[in-house]
Amino acid sequence: MHPLLSRPSRLLLYMLLWLGIGVVLAAGLRVFQPREWVDALAFAVPLALFYGFVCLSAWWVCRSQPLVSGRGLRAIAVQLGGASQSAAVWVGAAAPWAAFLSARFDLGLDRAGILRDLVLLFVLGIPPYLVSAIAHYLFLAFEASHAAERRVLEAQVTAREAELRALRAQLNPHFLFNSLNSINSLVGADPEGARRMCEGLGDFLRRTLSLGAREAVTLSEELALVDRYLAIEQVRFGERLQIDRAIDPAAAHCRVPPLLLQPLVENAVKHGVSDLIEGGTIRIEARLEAGRLLIAIENPVDEDGSSRRGEGVGLENVRRRLGVLGGRDAQIEVRRMGNRFRAQLTMSADLAPGHPANPGPAPA
Repeated sequence: MHPLLSRPSRLLLYMLLWLGIGVVLAAGLRVFQPREWVDALAFAVPLALFYGFVCLSAWWVCRSQPLVSGRGLRAIAVQLGGASQSAAVWVGAAAPWAAFLSARFDLGLDRAGILRDLVLLFVLGIPPYLVSAIAHYLFLAFEASHAAERRVLEAQVTAREAELRALRAQLNPHFLFNSLNSINSLVGADPEGARRMCEGLGDFLRRTLSLGAREAVTLSEELALVDRYLAIEQVRFGERLQIDRAIDPAAAHCRVPPLLLQPLVENAVKHGVSDLIEGGTIRIEARLEAGRLLIAIENPVDEDGSSRRGEGVGLENVRRRLGVLGGRDAQIEVRRMGNRFRAQLTMSADLAPGHPANPGPAPA
């Protein structure tokens, strides 16, 4: 179907355009050969509306003869032929219409005058068809450009999703590798602790698979997963590993990418607490500030040890995921302050549906 016919508003505007052209044609016929306005309008306006629909045939001609390299001259020749045929159809419809007006209402000219009108209509019919063809070519080019943009956007979305899946898939082996190392360190010294750690790891991995399959989770769900990871590590570290929380209740309802905090907490344990004989406290903060969600993971470090840049697998994974997901709206900043290391995430606050501040439908 022609795109003009799919929307009544477009069709109405198009008919009004040709109605105006009919009035102009009537005025031209009066100049070409004097006659009454009633005669000129009765002859020209219906024919103009008819020819407006004839000119729509250029749409199918343009689709079959695209203006591409090597076929331009052929397309022009086909369009000229189409213009001549359309003008001939117009004249073919005008002849019986003029005869009908003359016989039934005594309007119009004599036979010689009608013949002159038909010759003029043939000449005047070619330019509107060619203009219609040009307009259709422009529309097809515009449509092709939009289709190309859609394909590019779809390709970008597909690439983005593939990158996120790859980054997310990278996390599980990373967690598993470090957890198995922790279990291995306990097998000889504390078999019962190793058994509890295996049970905790199984529960942790089940929850990891469940949350990791979702596009977003609430911060409270993400923190619950972090708690299970820390429970595994506390089997190994005991009193050496302490946790300090400062979680804004409103922030807990914000949605975040799944498995986002886990690598940061793991870095805090591996590169902070485990390097200190006395252990230390990992502090987890989350709050809302000016419509943004701020999350910070802070851990102790050996003040006399070498300064770590904090660009391990986990931290780099978080940095890349934030870059893919939020661009400049989501970022991570890491810095060392004496004997403390701090990683801070900043992103737009996205409250989960059902929260008082976002009364949308709660997920089923």
